[in-house]
Amino acid sequence: MAKKSKYYVVWNGKKTGVFDNWKDCEESVKGFEGAKYKSFDSLEQAQKAFNDNPDKFISKNKKTKPVLQTILTANLPIYESISTDAACSGNPGVMEYRGVYVKTGKTLFHYKHPKGTNNIGEFLGIVHGLSYLKRHGYTQPLYTDSVNAIKWVEQKKCKTKMQPDETNKDLFDYIARAEAWLRENTYTTEIIKWDTDSWGEIPADFGRK
Repeated sequence: MAKKSKYYVVWNGKKTGVFDNWKDCEESVKGFEGAKYKSFDSLEQAQKAFNDNPDKFISKNKKTKPVLQTILTANLPIYESISTDAACSGNPGVMEYRGVYVKTGKTLFHYKHPKGTNNIGEFLGIVHGLSYLKRHGYTQPLYTDSVNAIKWVEQKKCKTKMQPDETNKDLFDYIARAEAWLRENTYTTEIIKWDTDSWGEIPADFGRK
């Protein structure tokens, strides 16, 4: 029995339109923030849907595939990229993060706070990196070694258990601005999990292990 054909509508992606194969659809939505797409059984249905409101066809309870991708690979890293990492002395304690250009090791940005956690630093580092790349119009991917921070960025929420107080009020203000940036901005940056086992420590590492 022949396999039934599918047609894929992309309302919001790198390329929009009706595709007759999953590969082209995937290339259009992979790594695209807020991508909207759906498969249909016939070309007629797909064309009609493309000219309509996507919210009619996409369930609000079912999220589209997130832009953030955890990619584990034994291949060499992409050197035309940036990496972010955080370090913390204590938990909570003195926290800092930085972004580094992978090819040269040059520090692109750095932030430090007297009372934070490593997870907060990892989260803020990624958001700072996304903002930096978008502001400069760069298309390079971003590496991080924190799976937890990738999830937080994907959810647009810093889910720290640390409570705000007078000593870290400014840090929580910063977190709120980072969360707002994620909600209010789109980006095409590919966020990749750094493969420490294959490549060694991430270039942005502070070397405190």
